[in-house]
Amino acid sequence: MILYPAIDLKDGNCVRLIKGDMEQSTVFNNSPATQARAFQDAGCEWLHLVDLNGAFAGEPVNGAAVDAILAETSVPAQLGGGIRDMATIEGWLTKGLARVILGTVAVENPDLVRQAARAFPGQVAVGIDARNGKVATKGWATETDVMVTDLAHSFEDAGVAAIIYTDINRDGAMQGPNVAATAALANAVSIPVIASGGVSSLDDLVALKNCNAPLNGAISGRALYDGALDLNAAIAALAD
Repeated sequence: MILYPAIDLKDGNCVRLIKGDMEQSTVFNNSPATQARAFQDAGCEWLHLVDLNGAFAGEPVNGAAVDAILAETSVPAQLGGGIRDMATIEGWLTKGLARVILGTVAVENPDLVRQAARAFPGQVAVGIDARNGKVATKGWATETDVMVTDLAHSFEDAGVAAIIYTDINRDGAMQGPNVAATAALANAVSIPVIASGGVSSLDDLVALKNCNAPLNGAISGRALYDGALDLNAAIAALAD
């Protein structure tokens, strides 16, 4: 399993939210590029980036911060938030992102996901953000009636590289991930699943690793910034 340190971008800063609430944000670093380099120097294999403002605006907002991260690091990075058309997808991948994450459009325009996955094999992931088993879109502000597993199944033949599954109620709350729901999703589809939301300790990562499901990796944010999770220990635990 791969550990994906999260860098959430709001107003050019590296922040963490609680349960996706933009009004409950904590700034952990005003230089996202410096933070990204620190994660790379500590041994991480990937970076997970989110343009929070972009997720609400429907277009990239923190582009300068992402550009700076790409200039400062050499490990692959994936980005979600505000990516809702082919031109934006192509633009980000041309700039050096390894993977784009499509969330809102996966619900509103699934054909775009399929088109992008064909055009950029291995570089398009689907972000499924859920609250109580139902998908939320537009920066988690809009709840839908779409069930998580139904949405995931709909992309089985699309060629997407991964599904990033986030339990919104766990995100940033330091209460542990929803291991059961994550495992159920990973066992229900053939697409690699990355767990997100609530990873707050080494025990949480071990629980995900031992959940009897083929998880690709796990994303952690606040726990790494707060010091509740040691990055080196986490990487070592998932590599065993």
